Amino acid sequence: MSIFLRWLNVNHYSDKRVLITGGLGFIGSNLARALTLQRARVTLVDSLIPQYGGNLANVADLRDRVTINICDVRDPFAMEHLLQDQDYLFNLAGQTSHLDSMSEPHVDLDINSAAQLSILEACRKVNSAIKIVFASTRQLYGKPEYLPVDEKHPIRPVDVNGINKLAGEWYHLLYNNVYGIRASALRLTNTYGPGMRVKDARQTFLGIWVRSLIENRPIKIFGNGLQRRDFNYVDDCVNALLICGESDLSNGKIYNLGSAEFISLKDLAELMIELNHGGQFEFIPFPPERKVIDIGDYYSDFSFIERELGWQPRVDLRVGLERTLVYYRANRAKYWTKDL
Repeated sequence: MSIFLRWLNVNHYSDKRVLITGGLGFIGSNLARALTLQRARVTLVDSLIPQYGGNLANVADLRDRVTINICDVRDPFAMEHLLQDQDYLFNLAGQTSHLDSMSEPHVDLDINSAAQLSILEACRKVNSAIKIVFASTRQLYGKPEYLPVDEKHPIRPVDVNGINKLAGEWYHLLYNNVYGIRASALRLTNTYGPGMRVKDARQTFLGIWVRSLIENRPIKIFGNGLQRRDFNYVDDCVNALLICGESDLSNGKIYNLGSAEFISLKDLAELMIELNHGGQFEFIPFPPERKVIDIGDYYSDFSFIERELGWQPRVDLRVGLERTLVYYRANRAKYWTKDL
């Protein structure tokens, strides 16, 4: 897994104590890799609950450079202990499945909202000097009224996940504004790359598309495939997290991530088939439970973070997808079992 370290003060995190919740997951493990390159002292927290994406294979090359603590962010006593003396918290743990949030709304509430409040209370009690970057989601905007979607767009979540992530986000900003606990939030959009969940579509549909191609099964596209999306390769997402953590200009603020490249799902499938040197796709009807929470076209206006912090995506979609396919061809045994 490569790390793209542009714009960063490469010594900023040296010898800093950094806690990453969801640290064995897709983005958390890639972030940990970048931080260890800066010689940060990194602790990874993950529950390793199977449906939530943590995978020890993600950090197989880092085991001697990080501390791993297997615990649940819903445990307030454990989190209070772990947060002591940390310089940074990259708060990435969460329940990401939109469908799961509708079928198990109270679980989603516990993880994405109540646990976030507990984490912030722990910071207030034991470490109010910490800097926090919270991973939020573009899903909370709901169905766009206009494109590209900027941070001033109305907030109209279409599922329980979006509502609870919004609450978690606003808790962070509240504690920044009231208690002076420096915190900011990034609204992520379709992050992909090495380490993403490919066992199922709980994290991103791109994961199951990659698996389908490698297993010589057709990519399944819901609807007519004309829905447009933007994507961020994981290195670009990691860069945004690090830049946001590094800058106090980000305190109390929310930033969209996104890409100037947006593409229909049909064209995306065709591009992936080309890069895979073969494959096929098929259109299938939206299952009712998916149709009611589908947001249609979505792509972000990320000019605010570009203007304030100098971030912009650097990895082209074609390049990122090719790297991703190469990685999973070489590492498929680590990421999926025989049966879907």
